Amino acid sequence: MRPIIRTRFAPSPTGALHVGSIRTALFAWLFARHNSGSFILRIEDTDVARKVEGAVESILESLRWVGLDWDEGPEVGGDYGPYIQSQRLGFYQEAARLLVEQGDAYYCYCSPERLEELRAEQVKRKQPPGYDRRCRDLSEEERKEKEDEGITPVVRLKTPLTGRTGFHDIIWGDVAFSNSILEDLVLLKSDGYPTYHLANIVDDHEMKITHVLRAEEWLSSTPYHFLLYKAMDYQPPEFAHLPMLLGSDRSKLGKRHGSVSITDFREQGYLPEAIVNFLALLGWSLDDKTELMTRQELIANFSLERVSKTAAIFNQEKLDWMNGVYIRSLEPEDFLQRSLSFLERDLPPDMPRPLSVDYVRQIMPLVQERVKTLAGIPELTRFFFTDRLEYETDSLITRDMTADSTRHALGVARQRLADLPTFDAQSLEGTLRPLAVELRLRAGQLFGTLRTAVTGQTVAPPLFKTMEILGRETCLERIDRVLEKL
Repeated sequence: MRPIIRTRFAPSPTGALHVGSIRTALFAWLFARHNSGSFILRIEDTDVARKVEGAVESILESLRWVGLDWDEGPEVGGDYGPYIQSQRLGFYQEAARLLVEQGDAYYCYCSPERLEELRAEQVKRKQPPGYDRRCRDLSEEERKEKEDEGITPVVRLKTPLTGRTGFHDIIWGDVAFSNSILEDLVLLKSDGYPTYHLANIVDDHEMKITHVLRAEEWLSSTPYHFLLYKAMDYQPPEFAHLPMLLGSDRSKLGKRHGSVSITDFREQGYLPEAIVNFLALLGWSLDDKTELMTRQELIANFSLERVSKTAAIFNQEKLDWMNGVYIRSLEPEDFLQRSLSFLERDLPPDMPRPLSVDYVRQIMPLVQERVKTLAGIPELTRFFFTDRLEYETDSLITRDMTADSTRHALGVARQRLADLPTFDAQSLEGTLRPLAVELRLRAGQLFGTLRTAVTGQTVAPPLFKTMEILGRETCLERIDRVLEKL
C-alpha cells in the first residue's frame, strides 16, 4: 500500500519570506495536494541570534495571503507537534546523546577564539576552511579535564574519512560526494540548541515526512543528512532539490534585483493568484506554451517529473503582464474591494477619509483595464479626490497649437459644457467631437487639452466618463483655472 504523501515547509523566522521560499512552499503544497497528501508547516527557530521579532506572524500571514493552507502546524495543531523547534529541544538533545554514545558523533571543546584563529590560518594558507578534528579522538581523561575547566562542549558529527556517500534525488538523479571533502559539522550547540542538520533529520522522521522539497543550495548538505539517517537507523524521505532562482543578470536573486520578499509584492499591489501562477512556472511547466493556470489546474497537473534542473529566471516584466491579466479578470466588485486599501494608504493624507465607496465604485471601471498593479491606482485616479492639480502650462498646449488657440478652444468648449442639458459621457462626446471639427482641430488636440485641464494629467482614464464622474461644476471650475493661467 502506498504511504500517504507528507510534505513540509520549514522556514526560519529571520525576516519576511523571500519569493524563493514561497516558491519552495508552493511546490511542496502542490505536490501534497495533487497526491491527496498532507502539507505540514514547521517553524525552525533554533538560530536564536538571527530570530526577528514578529517574523513568525509574518510567515503565517504571507502563507495565508497566497492561499497555502497547512494541514498540521502552528495554530492548526496535529498529531506530531509541537511544530516550533524551540519547543522540541529534548528531541534533539536525546538524539545527540545517542549519536555520541554510538560513536557516530563526539564532544568538541574548542573555543570560538580557537576556531576563528584556525579559520584565519587556513585562509592565509589558501586552504579550504573547516574544523581540524582536534577533539575527535580525545581520551576519557582529556574530556574530563576539559569538563573540569567548565567548558560546555558542542556535539559534532563524526563523518567517515574515506569512501563516498550517495543518494537519489528525484530531480537530480543519483548524486554522490567523496567523504574526504565532508566536515565534522556541529549538530548540537553549547547552548543546547541544535543546528539545522540535526533538527531537520529528527523532525522529518518524527513527523513522518515522506518527501522533502527544498532549494538546490541544500544539495551539498544532503550527504551529511544521509549519514545521520543511517546512524540513527531512520528511513530517509525522498528528496527533490528545486532549481535556483536567478535575477535578470543570471546571478542569485537578491535585493539588488529589486523586491524579493513576498511582503513587498503584496504591498506593491500584486494579486496572490498572479504570484502563485508566476512562481509555479519558475522551474516547472505543464508544456511549452501554457502560461495562465488557475490554482486547481496547477494542483491537477503538478508533478516533480516536470521540474527542471535548470535555474529559473525571475522575469519582472512577465510578472507585471500576468498580474495585469489577473486584474482585468476580476469581477468589478472584487476589484473595488481590493483597491480600496491602496487608495486609503497612498492617496495624499490631506484628502478626506474615509473614501466614499459609492464614489470609488464609479471610478474603478475606468482603470481596471489600465493598471498592472493595485498600487498603481492611486496615482492614476488622484485627480478624482483633490482639486489641487499640478501640471506645467505647456502640457495644456497640444501639438500644432498655441496658447491663444488653446485658450480660444477651451473657452468655446467651456460654454458648450455649461449649456449641456445632461452632463453624461454620451452627451459630452456628442458635443465635443463636432466641436473639434467646428474649431478645425483634430479630436486629439481638443481632447488632450481638456484632459490636462480637468485631470492635471496627460495620460488619464477615458475622458468623457471621467468628466461625467467629476461632474459639471468641478470640470468648469478646473477649465476656468486653466483659462486664467493661459
